[in-house]
Amino acid sequence: MGGRRWAVGTVTLGWAAALVAQHGVASAAPLEPSGPKTLAQVRSELDDLYHDAEVATDDYNDASEKAEKQSRRVKALRNSIKDVEKRLTQLNAQAGAAARAQYRSGSLPAELHVVLSDHPQGALDSAAQVLQSQQTTATVVKTLQDMRLTLETRKNEATQELERLEQSNTDKRESRQRIQQRIIAARRLEARLDPEQQKELSRVEAIDESKAEQDWIRSGGGGGAVASSAGRKAVSYARSQLGKPYIWGAEGPNSFDCSGLTSQAWAAAGRPIPRTSQTQWAQLPHVALKSIRPGDLVIYFADASHVGIYIGNGHIIHAPRPGRSISEAPASSMKILGVVRPDV
Repeated sequence: MGGRRWAVGTVTLGWAAALVAQHGVASAAPLEPSGPKTLAQVRSELDDLYHDAEVATDDYNDASEKAEKQSRRVKALRNSIKDVEKRLTQLNAQAGAAARAQYRSGSLPAELHVVLSDHPQGALDSAAQVLQSQQTTATVVKTLQDMRLTLETRKNEATQELERLEQSNTDKRESRQRIQQRIIAARRLEARLDPEQQKELSRVEAIDESKAEQDWIRSGGGGGAVASSAGRKAVSYARSQLGKPYIWGAEGPNSFDCSGLTSQAWAAAGRPIPRTSQTQWAQLPHVALKSIRPGDLVIYFADASHVGIYIGNGHIIHAPRPGRSISEAPASSMKILGVVRPDV
């Protein structure tokens, strides 16, 4: 998300109250119809809308990843069920053949065969064969029972996995709706800006970025460490994507969202990492900000809803938000939650 907490401006927008009814998304933090807004207030509301959109994007990506894994699991379970059913058919045939053979051979106890036979040794051999046949039949029956239990287990697992898949698809639909609502509301808000107001927004944003960069330098921000070989490859990949558009849910090759860019950068470096900024923060090793090096990922905001890849000299490359392109920015231009390193 490209939601910087911009500096307070002094331009007022008398149209702000009328906008609420026009963008029509009650859940997307609409403007209050209580009078004119400063430009900074409008920008803050844009920030909130795009932040909400990016949180929903992370939810969407997470649900998509789960759905893909669950689909593969359902397919594997269905194949397993087919294999078990085929094996059961074979075992049923074996059990039937064994039962018929035992019926034809009779069921007298082995000791009576020996006593009544004119050839005791032959009778003993026959008895041994009968015993072996009975043991084989018992083995087949036991295997049949086990396979039937296995089949029942696989069917139950498939049913449960299908239910989870259905829930993941529902989560995807709901997240997609939230994303679209927030983006529509933000774009309608931005569309009401006249050229002078747009110019003022750009000017204040540039001031904010410059201030963030100076703050980083004054604070002695890290970044002097040398990149690893994999880190250099990840940075090189990110640089090659500069100028491509932000599209929510995208992970290349022609567009990206923030975590789509970072996950693909590290995949190109030979180190697959989690797909979303939240799981990147949760699962990758944390490092101190003062130890940051090119290739590390900078995670932003308390909910870990945005991420960029550190490229050195206090800068990141990131996919900012809808309507923007992949670009460089000061690493401290947004509220830093922490730093993670995929190749510790």
